Amino acid sequence: MAEGAADFGTMMKRAREARGLPLRDIAKSTKISTSALEALERNDISRLPGGIFSRAFVRAFAVEVGLDPEETVRAFIAQFPHDVVTAGSPEVPQEDFAAVEGSRQSARTALKLVAIAVPIVGLVLWATTFRTASSPPVAVDEPTPPAIAEPAPVAIEPLAVGGEPLTFEIVAIRALTVELLIDELRRETHTIAGGDRFSVQAERELTMTLSDAGAVQLAINGQPAVSLGAAGEARTVQIGRRNYGAFLASQ
Repeated sequence: MAEGAADFGTMMKRAREARGLPLRDIAKSTKISTSALEALERNDISRLPGGIFSRAFVRAFAVEVGLDPEETVRAFIAQFPHDVVTAGSPEVPQEDFAAVEGSRQSARTALKLVAIAVPIVGLVLWATTFRTASSPPVAVDEPTPPAIAEPAPVAIEPLAVGGEPLTFEIVAIRALTVELLIDELRRETHTIAGGDRFSVQAERELTMTLSDAGAVQLAINGQPAVSLGAAGEARTVQIGRRNYGAFLASQ
């Protein structure tokens, strides 16, 4: 361990003790395991998940003990300038998502229009049926109104089990907590800062519980997905090989 590396863990421990907070209380409020918090105080980064996850842990810990989260992350990276810590750092220029966001915004607008139009069409059909059933017979034949054609769904073939895994890229517009259940086998909880992103793969399906569904931009196998919910809305979504096409934005 490099000289002076103990300073970071000592700083975090002293800040926590100054507030009289036990690690278990911080673990409960941040949803970060006690062992990961202990590792931070010991400067044992080998016990951390790495990349944006380690930095998200540091931010959440800093907020709980009253430290500036961004300054604390910078101190963390300065003392541990290893690839496992700095990978995907927001300090490094990231991909410009303007074009992707434009496509997603267009998809959201189209979906909103469909959501408005479907109830109106249903109401018109109901009113027409009710009026026809309640009106007395007439001698004059009335023309049958033309059938309303519904848009055909986009044909997305389900992915065969055992093929390439589903790859999900999650981009945080603002801070949120994401709980993942991967293939019904592995659970992960991440506190993500705004601007961070990470990828996860699943062989069969991924279940995501989001504290703020509107704060997430999602791509599935490199294709932009529709919005997962409104700003501030807590939501759980399950995406697998059979239904992932329903979550893709219109191309």
